[in-house]
Amino acid sequence: MAQKPKSGAMRERLDFQTRSVVLDDYGNEQGGWETVFTEPAQLVARAGGEAVQASRLTGVQPYTVWVRSNERTRSVTSDWRIVDARNPAREFNIRTASNPDGRNAWIEFMVDDGVAT
Repeated sequence: MAQKPKSGAMRERLDFQTRSVVLDDYGNEQGGWETVFTEPAQLVARAGGEAVQASRLTGVQPYTVWVRSNERTRSVTSDWRIVDARNPAREFNIRTASNPDGRNAWIEFMVDDGVAT
């Protein structure tokens, strides 16, 4: 398990977003992402790599995101995405969410930057 952050390390502001799905007149799903809540967090970069997407080589940067556990953060699943509140161009695709110590103090998200959300 990685080192849990201290309060002073929670320097990032992250928007947690979910897709709002609306059916059009023909029954097709449409909708964009909408911010549900914003939380302070710590981003820890992991070893990056390259993946092939649409027959192109793309750079993928994985991160570990630490947030305090509360009712909102415990409701986040891999269907959501995370966006940097200070730089909305940074979008993170959520791969997993876990409670690493089993005490409901912290939630650890494994996310990727540079992949389609």
